Amino acid sequence: MYDLAIIWDWLGFAVRWLHVITAIAWIGSSFYFIALDLGLRKAPHLPVGAHGEEWQVHGGGFYHVQKYLVAPEAMPDHLTWFKWESYATWLSGAALLMIVYWAGGELFLIDPTKADISLFQGIVISALSLTLGWLVYDRLCKSKLGETPTLLMVLLFGMLVVMSWGYTQVFTGRAALLHLGAFTATIMTANVFFIIMPNQRIVVDDLKNGRTPDPKYGKIAKLRSTHNNYLTLPVVFLMLSNHYPLAFATENAWIIPCLVFLMGVTIRHFFNTVHARKGAPYWTWAVTALLFIAIAWLSTAPMLDTYEEAEARPLTAAEQRFAGAAGFEDAYHAVIGNCSMCHAREPSWDGLHHPPKGVVLETESDVARHARLIFLQAGASHAMPPPNAIQMDPAARREIVQWYRAATKG
Repeated sequence: MYDLAIIWDWLGFAVRWLHVITAIAWIGSSFYFIALDLGLRKAPHLPVGAHGEEWQVHGGGFYHVQKYLVAPEAMPDHLTWFKWESYATWLSGAALLMIVYWAGGELFLIDPTKADISLFQGIVISALSLTLGWLVYDRLCKSKLGETPTLLMVLLFGMLVVMSWGYTQVFTGRAALLHLGAFTATIMTANVFFIIMPNQRIVVDDLKNGRTPDPKYGKIAKLRSTHNNYLTLPVVFLMLSNHYPLAFATENAWIIPCLVFLMGVTIRHFFNTVHARKGAPYWTWAVTALLFIAIAWLSTAPMLDTYEEAEARPLTAAEQRFAGAAGFEDAYHAVIGNCSMCHAREPSWDGLHHPPKGVVLETESDVARHARLIFLQAGASHAMPPPNAIQMDPAARREIVQWYRAATKG
């Protein structure tokens, strides 16, 4: 029970749980306020400076909401700021990125068949890409392009396409798509932290000190908020993509998220239009369906190295540590005898056309590379193999546990 791998996996689970909870809170409040903003109605009795109002019913009560484009004439005694949903989502996501893709980088981040880089170099690329990506995006928004929102959105899409291609040239498939999601989420949270919230504080400070707030701050914040609106759904897809090898482990893996970003635009355009009471553009449904069909068509069989290529490839330092540990031979045969009929480059199990989750367990390098997952799935727990597929001998499970502990002792 005191194996570091078990403790680390539970830590990852806890942080992932926190990340999902905070993301639900952020996305929920974001979608609510977008719908509220678009649904505001003009009324003759509105207070001075009020842009519109909305009556809503929920939980057995009625709510009367009014919006001021700049600020009310007098600052209310109580003001609720919506910011921690965004901050907590990014912070928990960054922690999860470090736990899974930095600490577990030998398996999940680095792909030796794509780029001959060390784990440290991979982590540096990971961190710098997120930081530099925000700086480039922020510079574009603060340039004259900010006055032409449509052109700016097109350039932002082009930037995401370039990043999608670049990530797939360096990282594993799942890490590439996850980083593209983290890259986008960093832009969204940085918009809140560096632009939207500071601008709102300026307006509040002006109001408290009797100055007339400048409308430009609201205009700037609105631009960034619009970007966040259209980026939300693709980020959710990218965060879920690591569960679907047909999304991250195919020849066209870098194109798939690009189409997903377009789907995010069509879906949000439909709901934004409906919430604004400007009709229902059902044509967006057809476009979304066509984009999804294109994604399914592009999603060919997982792109894996051949058995011969895997056998010929030199083992990485991490793989050598597990392949050279005491008990590896017994554990290797236990995996081959119980797992490889499904986790093969060409599975022999009826109904399986691709290895589950893109995990291949055939060669010694395959088994050594996936040592931690094998230990957690078939040693510390009985998750694999599925009980309706094969009954794994308890002795084989003990051999896996003993091998993993021998390789990680101390």
